[in-house]
Amino acid sequence: MHYIFDNCDTVELAKEYGTPLYVMSETHIVERCAEIRRDFLEKYPNTKALFASKAFQTLEMCRIIQREGLGMDVVSGGEIYTAIKAGAKAENLMFHGNNKSQDEMDLALKEGVGTFVSDSLSELELLNERAGLLGKKASVLLRVTPGVDSHTHQYISTGHLDSKFGFSPNKVIEPGFLTGILENFDNLDLKGFHFHVGSQLMDNRSHVLATEIILNIILKVKKEFGFETKELNLGGGYGIQYAGEPERKPVAHFIEPMMEKIETFCKANDLTRPTIIIEPGRWICGEAGITIYEIGSIKEAATGRVYAAVNGGFGDNPRPALYQAKYDVIYIEDPEKPAAGPVTIAGKCCESGDIVAWDVELPELKRGDLIAVTCTGAYNYSMASTYNRNPRPALVMTKNGESRLSVKRETYEDLLKLEI
Repeated sequence: MHYIFDNCDTVELAKEYGTPLYVMSETHIVERCAEIRRDFLEKYPNTKALFASKAFQTLEMCRIIQREGLGMDVVSGGEIYTAIKAGAKAENLMFHGNNKSQDEMDLALKEGVGTFVSDSLSELELLNERAGLLGKKASVLLRVTPGVDSHTHQYISTGHLDSKFGFSPNKVIEPGFLTGILENFDNLDLKGFHFHVGSQLMDNRSHVLATEIILNIILKVKKEFGFETKELNLGGGYGIQYAGEPERKPVAHFIEPMMEKIETFCKANDLTRPTIIIEPGRWICGEAGITIYEIGSIKEAATGRVYAAVNGGFGDNPRPALYQAKYDVIYIEDPEKPAAGPVTIAGKCCESGDIVAWDVELPELKRGDLIAVTCTGAYNYSMASTYNRNPRPALVMTKNGESRLSVKRETYEDLLKLEI
C-alpha cells in the first residue's frame, strides 16, 4: 500500500511528474482559509486576513488566496508583480519590508497597493517623496518591535528590540515623533501600527504580551498627541507540526485571547476598536506540502551512521541548514514496512550541511526507492535555489484525488536563459 496524500497515490505522482517533486494540497489550503473566515473574519466584525505570501507564492497560490477571500502580505516588487499578474486586487495587498527600493515603491504606488508597513523614518521620507511625484497618497502602518522574547530560532524571532525590523515602543511615544510624521509627510496617511513577534510559535503568550504593549501605545498616543489608531496588524507566526513539534494549534488559539484583550481594553478606555488584521503564512500552507525524492547513493560512515542521499536537498529545502529545521520522512512505497534502523537523509549538494533529516527511522533502503519529506509547503519552494546548477523541482497541486502541474520543472537551458 503506497502513501496516500490528499487522496493521491504519491508513488504514481513520482512516476508521472518525476522527482524531486513538490506536492501541494489545495484541499488543505482551502480548509485553513475556511477556518480563518469562520473563526476570525465572520466572528469579529471590521477585520482582515492576509496571507503572508513569502511562505509560498505562485500564480496559482495567489489565485486560490484571492478566491478564498484573503488579501496578501507582500515583501518585494516581485511578490507584488506576481500577485497582480494572478489577478489579485492591489488594494488587498500590504507591502512589508525593511528596505523597499524606489522602484518597488513606485510599482506599489502605481498599482494602488493598499497599505505600506514602514520600518524607518528614512523609508517614510522616500515614500512621501515618491507618492508626491506620482500624485498618490500612501496609507501607512508603523511597524513596532514590542520587545518580547518569542522563544523561537533567533533568525525567525522578530519582536525583540535588537531587530532590523520596526520602531521601538519608546520611539513611537517620543514627543514630536508621530506629530512630525503627521505634519511633515503630506502624501502619507498614517493608519496605525503593526507588530510581528516571530515565526513557528506554538504558544500564544508572546502574541498576547505584544498586544498589551501595543494597546498601551495606542492609548498613550491618543491621549498625548490626539492620534486615533484606525488599523492594528497583529502579524502572524502561528506554528505547524514539524518533526518533534506538538500538533498545530487552531487559529482561535492565537486570535481569541488577543481579540478579547483588544475589545476589553478599548471598551475600558473609551477607544474605538481599530480594524484588526492578521497575516498567517506557514500556518496556511506549511502542512499542505510534501517533497518526494528518489534515493541514490547509500553508505555507512566510519562512525556507523548510515547515509542515504537523495536527488535534491539544500537547493529545494535550505531550512535544515539555516534553522536546524527537523522533518518527518516517509517511505512512500510501503509506509507500514517496519523500520530497519536510523538513516540520515543527505542532499546531493557539495555542502556538509546539506542534510535533509538526521537519523530518521526507515526500512532498509536501496537505490531507486522513493521517500517523502512532510510539512514542506512553507519556505521550501519560496527559498529554493539553483545552487550547484541543480534545476529547481516541478510543483504539483492536488485536490481530492486529482493532480495538476502548477510549476514546470526547471531545465538546464533555463539555468542559462539570463546569461550573455
